Amino acid sequence: MDINLARTFLAIVETRSFQRAAERLHVTQTSVSARVRTLEELLRRKLFVRNKAGAALTRAGEQFLPHATTLVQVWERARHQVAVPDGSQAVLAAGCEISLWDPLLLRWLLWLRQTAPQLAVRTEVGFPHDLLDKVAAGVLDVAIVYAPQQRPGLRVELLIEEKLVMVTTAKRPRVPRPADYVYVDWGPEFAAQHGLAFPELSNAAVKAGLGPLGREYLLAAGGTGYFRLDVVRAHLESGHLRRVPNTPEFLYPAYAVYAVGADPAIVGPALAGLREVSAGGARPLVSGKLT
Repeated sequence: MDINLARTFLAIVETRSFQRAAERLHVTQTSVSARVRTLEELLRRKLFVRNKAGAALTRAGEQFLPHATTLVQVWERARHQVAVPDGSQAVLAAGCEISLWDPLLLRWLLWLRQTAPQLAVRTEVGFPHDLLDKVAAGVLDVAIVYAPQQRPGLRVELLIEEKLVMVTTAKRPRVPRPADYVYVDWGPEFAAQHGLAFPELSNAAVKAGLGPLGREYLLAAGGTGYFRLDVVRAHLESGHLRRVPNTPEFLYPAYAVYAVGADPAIVGPALAGLREVSAGGARPLVSGKLT
C-alpha cells in the first residue's frame, strides 16, 4: 500500500475535514478524495462519513486507525534507520518546542553523547502542534512540549514542573511601567493569566516571541519581564537579575511525548536522559565533561 494513503487518512482524522487535510498535505482536495477512494477499495470498507460538520470515522475507519498510525510510524522508523551514520547503531529523532530548548535540549544532547554514544541524534525546534504531528507520524521519536494535547497512540510524561517568575535588572525591584517591560509570549494560557494579573502591562514597549531573545535583550538593555526560573537562576545568583517581590508565579511545565509503539532501544535512553537532566542531574560541558 502507498504510505501516502495512510498519511492522508490520518490527516483527515486529525483535521476532521477533507479540505483541511488537503491544505496540511499541500495537495488538492480532489487528490485527497481520490486517495480515500483508493484506500477504501483496498480495504473494501467505507472509512469516512462526510457531512456539514466535516468527516467522521465509520466503524471500519475506527478499526483501521491504529493500523494506519503503525504503518506510518514503522515506515518513518525504517527510513531513519537505513540512513544510520557509520559507527552508530540507530538514529534518535527528537523535537523541542521553541520556548523550551534552552537549556534543556543542550543538557540532554550532552548527556546522550556520554551515556548513549551508540545513538546518532537528529534534533529540531518547532511549534507544538507540528511536533506532535511528527511524533504521531513517526518522523520524530520524542517531542518536548508545553501543555500537549492528548492524542490516540501517544504517551505523555511530565518532565519539569517549571515556573515563570518576574525578574528585573532594577536595583529596586517593583512592578514596572509598560515602557520598562519586556513581554515574552509564553503561550495562550500565560497570556490569559498575565492579562488578569497585569492588565496595565498588555501594552509593553517590547514584545518577544522567543524566551532566550527576551532574556538576552533584558540583560543587555535592562528592564523587567517573566522568564523560566531555571533559565535565569544563574543570573539571580550572580546579582545581574532580581526577583520582583509579591508578584505571581505562573506554572510552565514541560512534557515528553512519544508513540505507544516506540522502539524501547531508542526511546528508552532518550527518556532516561530527559528525566535526569530535568531533575538537575547534568550541567553544561566544562572542558569536555558534564559538570
